[in-house]
Amino acid sequence: MRKKIYLDYAASTPLDPKALKAMLPYLKKEYGNPSSSHTFGQEAKVAIEKARVRVAKFLNCQPLEVIFTSGATEANNLAIQGLLRSLNFKPHIITTQIEHESVLSPLQELESEGLAEVTYVPVDREGIVKVEDVEKAIRPNTALVSVMYANSEIGTVQPIEEIGKLIKNLKLKILFHTDAAQAAQFLPCEVQKLGVDMLTLSAHKFYGPKGTGALFMREGVLLDPLVFGGGQEQGVRSGTENVAGIVGMGEAVEKVQNPKTKIQNITIRQLRDQLIRGVLRNIPQSSLTGSLQARLPNNAHFCFEGVEGEVLLMALDEKGIAVSTGSACSEKTHEPSHVLLALGMSAQDAMSCVRITLGSHTTKEEIEKTVKTLGVVLEKLRRPRV
Repeated sequence: MRKKIYLDYAASTPLDPKALKAMLPYLKKEYGNPSSSHTFGQEAKVAIEKARVRVAKFLNCQPLEVIFTSGATEANNLAIQGLLRSLNFKPHIITTQIEHESVLSPLQELESEGLAEVTYVPVDREGIVKVEDVEKAIRPNTALVSVMYANSEIGTVQPIEEIGKLIKNLKLKILFHTDAAQAAQFLPCEVQKLGVDMLTLSAHKFYGPKGTGALFMREGVLLDPLVFGGGQEQGVRSGTENVAGIVGMGEAVEKVQNPKTKIQNITIRQLRDQLIRGVLRNIPQSSLTGSLQARLPNNAHFCFEGVEGEVLLMALDEKGIAVSTGSACSEKTHEPSHVLLALGMSAQDAMSCVRITLGSHTTKEEIEKTVKTLGVVLEKLRRPRV
């Protein structure tokens, strides 16, 4: 069988073997409910708290400031809707035009119900928000600023630390949230340095299990729960915890901090640069989307004129190469990406793009084959039909 090439690490990473090994006991013999008082339950509870300490160490925060969730979508909704529910006035919220759907959708729903006012700050042609535009958008009733750390489609990195300093210097009661789901594997996430009050993580973006995430919630921040029940996770997120998933997340986040991982990320960047050079030099009518400098080291996003991205994706898949047309959560809509439209791209060009994201298993040979296959496939797709 032909060896398949996986280049969609932004959608999901493979589960790290050490994370799987750590999880297995809690899928087999350590099956106690962590809310139970007996030994079985308390052993599960201890495992959760050990994982919480690991995530807190990664974020440089207190363990009690880590709330485990089912993933980034729930964490983002908890940050936004949980804050809104805790307020006794109609708040103004600032975000950007290129946020993930799990931020934009709840905000749009709140707007439609008349429960919040939202400003969607634009980005430049590289997909980067200007700090001064965030400052200009602030109003007397602004309660929250939510800006993603790194974009899931085009990989651009936002000036989170600078925005954090801005909000702190204004000395207003404005909370700052960042969705760091894509950033955690590659960028510093110390919450004190970033100046954030809330930060979202998703385990399966850094070789942990799917269905597990976390929200950093700074001490003193008040969020009303979205789910009511047994009062787990400090009363903010009820429901029996996913013990195995949380343990796997703790193991995976520990590996992110390993010096070997940092070296590996340098290799990933080098392979990504090789991919970009190969595509732009050898494939006509191709262009890179977003910033070349302020970009995640594993992300390459291309526009190929005259070809529909979805058709190119399927043609590459037939050749054993997996890429995507954008965020996995929005790939089924078959509509132009809101991220690409926000860059000023036409709807036609936005439908001609693919995202290629690399990871720890990517090799030089795979990149060379991908560039070569891309050239062959695009030549065929662009060939006039007779």
